[in-house]
Amino acid sequence: MFRVFTLIFMIHTAALFSQTSTISGLITSNDGPLPFANVYLSDSKQGAATDKNGFYTIVNVKEGSYTIFVSFSGYGTVKKKINVTNTPLKINFNLKEDNSLEEIVVTGTLKAVSRLESPVPVEVYTPTFFKRNPTPNIFEALQNVNGVRPQLNCNVCNTGDIHINGLEGPYTMVLIDGMPIVSGLSTVYGLSGIPNSLIEQVEIVKGPASSLYGSEAVGGLINIITKIPENAPQFFFDGNASSWGEINADFGFKSKLGKKATMLFGANYFNYSNPIDNNDDNFTDVTLQDRISLFQKWDFKRKDDRVFSIAGRYFYEDRWGGEMDWNKSYRGGNEVYGESIYTSRFEVLSKYQLPIKEKMMLSFSYTDHDQNSVYGDVAYLAQQRIGFGQLTWDKKLNNHDILMGVAARYNYYNDNTPATNKADEVTIPSLFLQDEIAFNKKHTLLLGARYDYDSRHGNIFTPRLAYRFKPSEEAIIRLNAGTGFRVVNLFTEEHAALTGSREVIITEDLKPERSYNVNLNFLQKFYTKNDIIFSVDASAWYTHFTNLILPDYDSNPNEIIYSNLDGHATTKGLSANVDAVFSNGLKVMAGVTFQEVSKTENNIKTNQILTEKFTGTWSISYKFFKPNIIVDYTGNIYGPMRLPLLSDLDPRNEYSPAWSIQNIQFTYDGFKNIELYGGVKNLLNWTPNKGNPFIIARANDPFDKNVQFDPNGNAVATADNPYALTFDPAYVYAPNQGIRGFFGLRYLLH
Repeated sequence: MFRVFTLIFMIHTAALFSQTSTISGLITSNDGPLPFANVYLSDSKQGAATDKNGFYTIVNVKEGSYTIFVSFSGYGTVKKKINVTNTPLKINFNLKEDNSLEEIVVTGTLKAVSRLESPVPVEVYTPTFFKRNPTPNIFEALQNVNGVRPQLNCNVCNTGDIHINGLEGPYTMVLIDGMPIVSGLSTVYGLSGIPNSLIEQVEIVKGPASSLYGSEAVGGLINIITKIPENAPQFFFDGNASSWGEINADFGFKSKLGKKATMLFGANYFNYSNPIDNNDDNFTDVTLQDRISLFQKWDFKRKDDRVFSIAGRYFYEDRWGGEMDWNKSYRGGNEVYGESIYTSRFEVLSKYQLPIKEKMMLSFSYTDHDQNSVYGDVAYLAQQRIGFGQLTWDKKLNNHDILMGVAARYNYYNDNTPATNKADEVTIPSLFLQDEIAFNKKHTLLLGARYDYDSRHGNIFTPRLAYRFKPSEEAIIRLNAGTGFRVVNLFTEEHAALTGSREVIITEDLKPERSYNVNLNFLQKFYTKNDIIFSVDASAWYTHFTNLILPDYDSNPNEIIYSNLDGHATTKGLSANVDAVFSNGLKVMAGVTFQEVSKTENNIKTNQILTEKFTGTWSISYKFFKPNIIVDYTGNIYGPMRLPLLSDLDPRNEYSPAWSIQNIQFTYDGFKNIELYGGVKNLLNWTPNKGNPFIIARANDPFDKNVQFDPNGNAVATADNPYALTFDPAYVYAPNQGIRGFFGLRYLLH
C-alpha cells in the first residue's frame, strides 16, 4: 500500500512541475481564412496545420518561452514571442501577401530570381492588388500603378496606350509569359481579355530593356505571367455589372488529360451597349464594345522537371463611338459620323526546355492581327504578323551566372494608308549575352549586351550595366545604366484618323531612335515593435533620346512630315512607393511620381503633350472579420498636362487641371468559395468637360462640310466657325465616364 501511495504522489508531483497547455487560433489573410497554413514552435518539434476553415490547435505544449512561426506559400512568414503557462492560449494571425521583397521575378534578367536578389528593379503586382478595383481588363487596372498611366488618345473610339514614366505607348513592350506579343498597332490589345483569375502576377520594369528584349522596350515593359495549369483553380467565375450597363464576365477551368498533361482554359466577355451623352455634344461619352477573348494553356510533365508549355489566345472586338444616332448602316459613309473598329487577333506562344544536361530553353511566339476600322468616311485596313523565336543557354561558372541567347523576329505590316506603298516585311536576327557576377552576398554586377541587324538600319548595339548592393537583409540599392533603341514604326490605329486627308512626307532615311538611361533604386523594409511591416521603394531616373521620330502636323496642314528630331529629348524624374501593413489588418499602399518629359530643338525646349508633371496613387484596405467585409479605397491624382489645341483661337484650356479618380469597394467573403462585391467608381464624378466650353471640336460638323479654308488649307474664321476649327476628337486626357455603381460575384473552386 505504501508503494501505491508513493507512486501516486510522484505522478502528481511530476504533473505539478511539468504543466502543459494548448495553443489554438485562426490564421487569415485579407482574402479570408487560410487553409493548410503551417504553424510551429521554435526549439520544439511541435506544430500543426490549419484546417479548411483556417483554425489550428497545438496540444501538450510544455510551459516556457517560445517563438511561434506561421507561414503560407505566397505570404510573408509571421513570428511572435509567447510565454506558455498552464492556461490555454488563443492566438490569431493575419498573414499579408509579401509584395515587397520575396517574390520570384523573371522579367529583369530573363531568369527566375528573388526580387531582392535581382540586380534590375522589378515591380510585382498580384491578382489581389487588381481585385481592389475591378476593371474589365488589365489596361484599365494599371491606373492604380504608380508611374504607369493608361492614356486615351481619342474621344470617339477610345483608342489608348500605356505611358510609363511619361513615355508614350510605342515605347512600352507588353509580354505574356515572357513572349513579346504586342505590336505597334496598340498596347491595348495585349492587355485586354485575359481573365484576372488566370494571372499569377504582373511584372513591370521601368526604363530601357532593349539589351534583352530588343526594339519597343525603350520606356519599359509589362510582363503578364499566367498561372501554371497545375496550380490554377479547378473552376472559377467572376462576373460584374455597372449602373451604366457594362457587363464583364471571366470564367474558366483546368483539366488533367492523362498523367502527363494539364490544360487550363479561360474566357473573358465584355459588353457595353448603352449609348450615353452626359456632356450634350451628341457624341457617345464612352465607346460601345462587344468583346470576347479565349485563352488556353497546356503544361506537360517531362523527365527531370523540364519545361514544356504551349498557350494560345483568340481576341475579337467590335467597338464604335460617334454621333448618338449612328448605326452600322452608316459605317464608312459621310451622313452620320461614327468610328467603328473590328479587331481579330490570335496569339500562340510556347516554351520548351531541350532534353540535354545543359539548361537551354527554346521559346517562340506568333501574333496575327487583322484590323478593319473606319473613321467617318476614312477606312483603315491593316494586317500585322509577328513571329518571334529565341534560344537561351543558362550557365553557371563559379560566381558567374551567364545567359546567352540567339533570337529572330519577323515583322510583316501592311495597310491602306498613303504612307504604305507596299507591305513592310523584315526579319531581325539578334545575339545577346549577359553575365551576372556575384562577388559576395552584398555585391553583384551584371554586364549585358545585345546585337541586332536590321536591313533598314544596319547594325544596332545596345550595352547594359547593373550593380546591386545589399547592405542588409532588408535593404538593397541598385544602379542601372544602358541604352535602348526603337526601329521605325509610324503606324498605329489612330494614324489613319489623323492623316487620311493628308499626304505623308518622309524627308530622310529615318534612323532608329536611341536612348541612354541611368536609374538609381533604393528598397528598404522595416519591422516595428508594434508588428507593423513598412517598406519603401524609391527611384530616380534620367533618359536621353537621340534621333527621336516626330510627326510634324503644323508646317503644312495638307501634309504630315516625318523626320528625326534635330536635337534631343529627355525624361527625368523621381518616384517612391510606400507599403505598410499594420497588425490590425490595415494595409496601405501609396506612390508618387514627379517627372519632366521634354524635347529640345533649335535651342527651344518644350514639354511633351499629354504628359503630367506629377502623379499619385493609393490603395487602402481593411477587413472587418465579424461581418466578413473587406473595404478597399483606391484612387489616383494627376497633375496638369499640356493639351493638343488646334490654333491660337481655340477656346479650350491649354493645360488640364489637376484631376483625380477615386473608387470604393465592399467585399463580403462569408460564404464558402463565394465572394460578393460592389461599390462606386469615380466618386468625385470627374470628367474632362468640366471647365471647358467643349471637348470635341466641331462636334456639330464632323465632316467639316461648313468649314471654309484658305488657299494654304488653313481653316478660316466665319460666323458659323468663329474659332477657325476643324473636327477634332484628339483633345482628351481623362475618361468621359462619370460616377457609377457596380456589383459582382466571384466563385472559386480549388
